[in-house]
Amino acid sequence: MSDLKITGLYKRYGNVEVLKDINLDIKSGEFIVFVGPSGCGKSTLLRTISGLETISAGQLEIGGRVVNDVAPSKRGIAMVFQSYALYPHMTVFDNMAYSLKLTRTPRDEIRKKVEEAAEMLQLSPYLERLPKALSGGQRQRVAIGRAIVRNPQVFLFDEPLSNLDAALRVATRMEIARLKDSLPETTMIYVTHDQVEAMTLADRIVVLKDGVVMQVGTPMELYDHPQSLFVAGFIGSPKMNFLTGRNAEPYGAATVGVRPEHMDIVPDGQGAWSGKVIYSEDLGSDSYIYVDIGETDPVIIRQEGKTPYHTGAVISFEPRADLYHRFDASGKPVTTPAKTPVTSEA
Repeated sequence: MSDLKITGLYKRYGNVEVLKDINLDIKSGEFIVFVGPSGCGKSTLLRTISGLETISAGQLEIGGRVVNDVAPSKRGIAMVFQSYALYPHMTVFDNMAYSLKLTRTPRDEIRKKVEEAAEMLQLSPYLERLPKALSGGQRQRVAIGRAIVRNPQVFLFDEPLSNLDAALRVATRMEIARLKDSLPETTMIYVTHDQVEAMTLADRIVVLKDGVVMQVGTPMELYDHPQSLFVAGFIGSPKMNFLTGRNAEPYGAATVGVRPEHMDIVPDGQGAWSGKVIYSEDLGSDSYIYVDIGETDPVIIRQEGKTPYHTGAVISFEPRADLYHRFDASGKPVTTPAKTPVTSEA
């Protein structure tokens, strides 16, 4: 079993607390993604799980065994870094086989495991090549293959696609999704700053801020039901619009949050809000309209296809029914029934 349980975990560097009272239950076979802004502690949490960082307080269990003081090599964990960390003078085969050779695994067993992993990752034609002869995506697959041959209980991925260009990220993300399906009993924990990776790969997402877990849930739970203003603004791309003050008062909230894709443009003066278009982007399949209504940031409206609204146009718009979020002054969701919003003047 590869269940992982974190209880009351703290990580301190001197007087600075980087991780604060982390409590997580991760089931065997789950794909968990850690997300959060830079410096939130997601990579540090991954490194404490791996054993590369010590735990200041709390407990870490893997498969029911407390591993706080267990060496990284004895935890049943394999880690994949963003930098690949391949040996440049070794072939693909030797890079993937290296950890098995260190444990004196029989030669026939090494070859079998490496060839099986290479086939799974479509690396079989490249086993005799050196890393310098591979693309970035192929090198990352070699790094993943090196982890697979160890048959770990838990895979840890630390932003593995951040060094790849857009096309390679898509291709390698598909490889990781296939790997997930082919190893259903292996737990995978993945750190990323990329919204698409988090939303498409995760069974559950852990959102961190300043070393604290803000919310844990499936991608759609976080998208549809954020439990704080921070999570609402962090999940989704483009990010959620936030309207405050007089723009939020008709909804009985300190802040109203509406995703760009949940805004509708309506006839002049008939919407909840009106403003002037300051910029628009036509992306072919979608358009983004940026509207100034007096908030700190412009409101973004996402439309399908090309937009007829360009700089200088005055438009009226409103959220789709039940597809907006209300927050109080502390940033928590408002649970009382919404007031009937008053239509703004054009």
